[in-house]
Parts: sequence; C-alpha cells; structure tokens
Amino acid sequence: MVADDLAGRPPRASEVTFARTMTPLDANLLGKVHGGVIMHEVDSAAGIAAARHAGHVCVTVAIDELSFYQPVNVGDVLFVHARVNAVGSKSLEVGVRVEAEPWHGGQRRHTTSAYLVLVGLDEDGTPVRVRPLVAETDDDRRRERQAGIRRQFRKERIERLGTYGPVPGAQPAPRKP
Repeated sequence: MVADDLAGRPPRASEVTFARTMTPLDANLLGKVHGGVIMHEVDSAAGIAAARHAGHVCVTVAIDELSFYQPVNVGDVLFVHARVNAVGSKSLEVGVRVEAEPWHGGQRRHTTSAYLVLVGLDEDGTPVRVRPLVAETDDDRRRERQAGIRRQFRKERIERLGTYGPVPGAQPAPRKP
C-alpha cells in the first residue's frame, strides 16, 4: 500500500445510497417485506461504504444493532443509506439507515437502523490496515463518539460472555445422515 492510500478521508467520501422496489418475491407470509431481505440490503450497503473508505474488499464481522421500526410493503421503494462512522486500525463501523416510501410517491418513513462492524481484507483474505476517518462536522464527531461507545460495549460483552464465535476447542456437531 502506498503512503497516500492511508491518508484520512471524511465520511462523506464513502457515503452510499441506493434504491430498490420491493416485489412479491421479497414478501414474507404476512405480505410484508421479509426482514432478511432488508438485512441483506443493509449488509450490502455497509460493505460498499466500508470498501469505498478502506480501498479494499470489506466483510462484516459483527452487527452491533439492527432495529426494525416499521414494516416495508411490497411495492415500496426502499432507500438504503450507509456511511462510515468510525475506523480502527483494521475495522470500520458503518451506520445504515433504511427508509421506504410508496412507489407512487408519498411520505418517506424511517423503517430500519443498523450498525455493522467490517474488516478490510487484502487479496489473500488477510485483514489490512484501513485509512483513518477525518471527522469534519459536528454530526461526524457525534457519530464517531457514539461508535466508540458501541465498541466499548462490544468489548465488554465479549469479556463477559467469552466470545462471539464458537467456544475455543469445541468440535462441530456431527452431521445427520
């Protein structure tokens, strides 16, 4: 990596927004958009924002929070907004806000919020250093502070519970024939 590749960047440089119309293929048994579909869109947007900031492919390693506030209807246009909130040496927190509005127009409503932690990877799949974040506005600084609180909670949770992943030394459950 060239020295300029690690020059800091502001959150606005990696923001991403995309839109997609929800179809019957996205519906659950209640006729609303399945939460898993929205989770997929959240993860995709977070990955794009993180990769734009890091300059590397990024993968999700944790979801600190994912809250559904309102259902999304088939036919709604889903707007997914993602931005980097904070950066560690090899990880990034990305905040994602999801909004929906009827396809024919109308009131846009906030349906989902999420905070994901991603890690940048090199071509061999090894975690790499990512460029620092340059907070330019009061909102950038607020988001960075709040991300630090979530990071501390995550560390405390890991200390108290042991780990996010499988218990060290545990064997996978045998497969059923």
